[in-house]
Amino acid sequence: MNTRKTLPLLLLPLALTAMVAHAHNAICSCFENDDASITCEGGFSDGAKAAGIPLQVLDQSGKVLTEGVMDKNSSFKFAKPKVPFRVKFNAGEGHVVTIDGRDIEK
Repeated sequence: MNTRKTLPLLLLPLALTAMVAHAHNAICSCFENDDASITCEGGFSDGAKAAGIPLQVLDQSGKVLTEGVMDKNSSFKFAKPKVPFRVKFNAGEGHVVTIDGRDIEK
């Protein structure tokens, strides 16, 4: 058996698995609504939806102000906090998006 020829063939499935496992990134964006609420929409770069993915709204010390999960439309709406805040969209496996409340467009 020629190891020069078989080694690349053995490594090919590992390389393909690694590419598929990292083929998508978490995406989350938030915007302010006219009714003083915030809507966040999430998903993945490969087009997958984010239904059921947890989202937390945290104050500057890390205290949870509100939390929930993305609905079937991959969105989550909450009342705009009166204190400085950040949004944390946690899709697991290193797929975390954090948005500072000051960066949310009106």
